[in-house]
Amino acid sequence: MWIDLKVFVTGVGGQLGYDVLNELKKRGHECVGSDITESAEIKLDITDKAAVVVALTEINPDAVIHCAAWTAVDAAEDEENKAKVYAVNVAGTKNIAKACKKLDCKMIYISTDYVFKGQGTEPWRADCKEYAPLNYYGETKLEGELAVSEILDKYFIVRIAWVFGLNGKNFIKTMINVGKTHDTVRVVNDQIGTPTYTFDLARLLVDMAESEKYGYYHATNEGGYISWYDFCCEFYKQYGLSTKVIPLTTAEYGLSKAARPFNSRLDKSKLIEAGFKPLPTWQDAVKRYLQEAKL
Repeated sequence: MWIDLKVFVTGVGGQLGYDVLNELKKRGHECVGSDITESAEIKLDITDKAAVVVALTEINPDAVIHCAAWTAVDAAEDEENKAKVYAVNVAGTKNIAKACKKLDCKMIYISTDYVFKGQGTEPWRADCKEYAPLNYYGETKLEGELAVSEILDKYFIVRIAWVFGLNGKNFIKTMINVGKTHDTVRVVNDQIGTPTYTFDLARLLVDMAESEKYGYYHATNEGGYISWYDFCCEFYKQYGLSTKVIPLTTAEYGLSKAARPFNSRLDKSKLIEAGFKPLPTWQDAVKRYLQEAKL
């Protein structure tokens, strides 16, 4: 057990940052949370390089868990947003990484399966370098990854997929609200992956912060690879909704602004090899989430 670990967490207003901060507190670590909102302990715009240096130098953390990101995937495709997306996901990440380098502290960067091309059926391995993002969000998250790995030696790059948590919007919350007012819903069944419950992921990220097993990792809940249709059917069943879920292809659903990967399967074997405890099954995660969320 690490004693007196001091951890700085960005993006605590989001689903993941919120849970990471709570997990750190639960374990008795000293932690400081930042976000661009006034409600955060420290109001910090990560795109402001000088402000990042001042904040991190003052706190002098042992580790930074970087959860802040632009995650509105479709909005990222709009020309008027691209500079903002780049500023947060690339420039902001570089600012954090350079400050970590200066302070010789470790950094955990949260990334995504969107850095890959999203084709085929083979799960993407954590050390796979066959990058081919399908959309601008994926491009910027990849640039963030590359910056972290170039600037730092003491880093964890953790790719996740299909995130849901208590603090914010997510697929479960949206679809349950829709299901309450509709007899049928249509959900794609040709995009395959595994959900990630931020409560469970937060535990793993703090485990990583307490270690020195640096490198690239993939982390989603266990329980097998599924489609969004399968996911929706399961949480409707657990919630007790009788709304009929109709499967359809991405092509039938219609184009979204940002292209979505068909193959979001992430190979998590490296976690086990490094001695990290895997996340519980996604089915169990849904059950606990529904109990907590009180939707």
